[in-house]
Amino acid sequence: MRRLAFAALSLLATVHAPAALAWGGRGHAVIDQAALDTLPDDGPVFLRRYAEYIGEEAGAPDTWRSSSEPFSKIDEDPNHTWFVERLRFLDPVPRSRYAFVLALHREHERVVKTDPKAAERLNVRWTGTMPYAVMEGYGRIVAGMRSLRSKRSKGEPTAHIEQTLAFYTAWMSHYIADGTNPHHVSIHCEGWFGDNPRNYNRSGGIHGHFEIGYADSIDLQPADFEKRIGVPQRQEGDLFTHVLTFLNESNRDVETIFALDKRGVLADPASREGREFVYRRSAAGAAMLRDLLTRAWKESARPGEGDPRPQDPAGPHYDPETGSAPAPLTAP
Repeated sequence: MRRLAFAALSLLATVHAPAALAWGGRGHAVIDQAALDTLPDDGPVFLRRYAEYIGEEAGAPDTWRSSSEPFSKIDEDPNHTWFVERLRFLDPVPRSRYAFVLALHREHERVVKTDPKAAERLNVRWTGTMPYAVMEGYGRIVAGMRSLRSKRSKGEPTAHIEQTLAFYTAWMSHYIADGTNPHHVSIHCEGWFGDNPRNYNRSGGIHGHFEIGYADSIDLQPADFEKRIGVPQRQEGDLFTHVLTFLNESNRDVETIFALDKRGVLADPASREGREFVYRRSAAGAAMLRDLLTRAWKESARPGEGDPRPQDPAGPHYDPETGSAPAPLTAP
């Protein structure tokens, strides 16, 4: 049944691939399933009861990107990318979505004076906001898990909050799975962009061929890579930094996809090299999702703490450009 469900999800994703350009239904579903399978026993294991629902609803963010719903599309499109090469001017990366957008606009205004062509893509749509989407999703999950714990302690029904958390998990997992595919974190998202001395594929079709076509052709399943995931990591240290590191590591693999494509590896389902690459990237995504869920569950057991009024202009970290203090560093 699970294989049939994955096949149906992949077919649905293929139908919408031109608009979505995101991991096919199979990719999202197997990464989610592997993450749930490898949760520690003291983690949010109740989510396993919603595994099929999570795998199906993980595709929802792509449905918000249709041109038929233009406001939704404008809002959602950037959440699916983080073009690392275009963002190296940021040091550090702002700890606020709005501070990031403002910094990006200032860079656009600077570059447009000398290189208008480059400035055409130096904007929120053609750089992306993926790490902010992940962190915002994580915050929803922590808050929801606190509500779940409260209801459990009072003996109240929990089915509704569990279902809500399953959806929050599916929602956040979409961005993790997208970030797992190096295309989503590179200017080469829709074919090789710019100088091309190695004559790599410039067609946008390589994106869908890799994450939908090849994943389907090898019948990608959680069992193919679950043993690679290992024990939970990223349980300490600043979480935003961990997310940025995850995306940077994915970016380092982008040329590998183009090299594999050029050698015909991605046209050969029997290729061990091609399979190994997909398994490695899938394991990285599942591990990241599992780590986030595990950490969120632990964090939800503690009382929520933070600046009581980050929007107060009198606050020491208040940013008058955004109207709020940025997110503080996560305590070790």
